[in-house]
Formats: sequence, structure tokens, C-alpha cells
Amino acid sequence: MEKFKYQKIDAFTSNQSTGNPATCIFLTETQTLSETAMQDIARQHKGFVSEVIYCRCHEGIFLTYYSSECEVNFCGHGTIACMYSLIRTTEKLLQCKEIPIHTNKKGALTVYNQIKEQDAVFISAPKPTYLTTLLNPCDIMEPLDLSKEDISNEFTMDFIDAGLRTLIVPVSSTEKLVNIFPNEANLKHFCLQNDIDIILAFSMDAIDKSHIAHTRVFAPKFGYLEDPATGSGNSSFGYYMLKHKLWDGSLCSIEQGGNDRIFNVVKLHFHDNNMLFGGKATTRIDGVYYY
Repeated sequence: MEKFKYQKIDAFTSNQSTGNPATCIFLTETQTLSETAMQDIARQHKGFVSEVIYCRCHEGIFLTYYSSECEVNFCGHGTIACMYSLIRTTEKLLQCKEIPIHTNKKGALTVYNQIKEQDAVFISAPKPTYLTTLLNPCDIMEPLDLSKEDISNEFTMDFIDAGLRTLIVPVSSTEKLVNIFPNEANLKHFCLQNDIDIILAFSMDAIDKSHIAHTRVFAPKFGYLEDPATGSGNSSFGYYMLKHKLWDGSLCSIEQGGNDRIFNVVKLHFHDNNMLFGGKATTRIDGVYYY
């Protein structure tokens, strides 16, 4: 049995919000874990955190992401959690403004250290892929438990991958948006059938008017119904807003969540042709993990 440095960290915490939980396991330069072991550890964390992030710091920073169901191509909140903690506790990194990282599936990305200025880190999202889909608003009604009137006709559905394949669905009112609670099994079947990683539903009428929009993100493919605060999904939504001229790319914030929680806050900024998502994180458990 081997022991690993272990933290449970909530990403995108803001004021009283609880953020999105991630487990970070930090491997030394001599430690390795097989894909089977990483999946097994993530499966042990089902219901406790959304994803497990494996971080190896040797001749660079390397991140790999797993949910209880499978390896995840990219995990935005897990990257925020891991890098916020790593920078805060590593004096050399704390002095750096830009930190390169390497992700297992999405390649090289950049972390922007804004801890001293904004108590946040920003991550460059993977470059977007604008996907095609034959789905129309009627197809999403049953999986999301919506009526035809609940889907906005002011905006269009879209399918964008900025880390995860994200189906973007406009909802007619924020009141309806925060009260969507679909059946997890039905929604998972729909996502798997249509090669969708996550579904982001949105309204441009945020409850707190200091935010540009309100979003909900559903991720049953990865073993849980809802992602309470999302980097990759909101990055796809940022590209959606740019595409449809709903946003000029300047620093903004998005509130996320249903009426069963205090809303989390995700920051977006389009800078030097890169979509940056950012926030702070709160460490809840700091210890060792035996495997």
C-alpha cells in the first residue's frame, strides 16, 4: 500500500457558495498510477466529488482527470482547484504570472496567476470546435423535462467543444431555468445516444444583475446529474456568446446553479484570442490517501 498527498478542494467558491468539489491527488516524481488504479480511485469517490484530478509535478505540471464513470477529456473546475492550491502553497509558483500545464487529452494550456490581484486563477480553455448537430429544440424537451414554451425562441441551440462536447440550450426564463430537475437516467441515455458530454442550459437574465447570464450544467454521462460550477461548459458558452454577439469578451461573471443551492460564480475573459475561465477555491481536506 502506497500513500499519496491528498486534498479535497471546492472550486469556484464565492461568498457563501459551496463551489464544485474535486479531489486532487499529487504524485511525486517517483510515483505512478495505472489507468485502472486511477479509475478505481475515482469510482471510490462517487457521490463525494465530481472528479478526481491526478497531478504530477516533475519537469512540468501534468494533469489527468477521472470521474467515477470514465476518464474525462478536460475538467475545468478540477484544474481551478488543483492549480489554485498548488500556486498558493508553492512560493516559486506564487511569484509566476503565467504557468504552463499539460493535460492528458487536451494538451498544453496556460494558468494565469491572479491570486494577489483577484484571489483567483484563470485557465486558458482548450481551443473551440464548433460541432454540427441534427438535434432541434423539440428533441431536448423530454430529456430536460421542458415544455415547448420553456425553450427560448430568441436564441438558438448550439453544440460547442471547448474542453467537453457541450450542447447549449436557451431557456425562456431564469425562473424556469433554476427549477429544472430532469430524470438522471433519461438524460444520460439522451447524452450517450447523441455523443454529448454535458448540457448547458442558460438565460441571459441573471438574478444578480452584476452577472452577464445564469447557467445550469447537466453531466449524467460522468456519473452525476448536475455540475454545480463548470469551467469547460461555461467556456463553451463564452464562445457561444461571442459567436452570437452577446458579449464583447471583457471580464464578466456567470452565476450557476439551481434553486437548491447558493449560486456559484465563474469568471470569463476573452484575451489574446484565448477564452479564460477563472475563480478561487477552498481546501476542505488536506491529508494523505492510501492505495
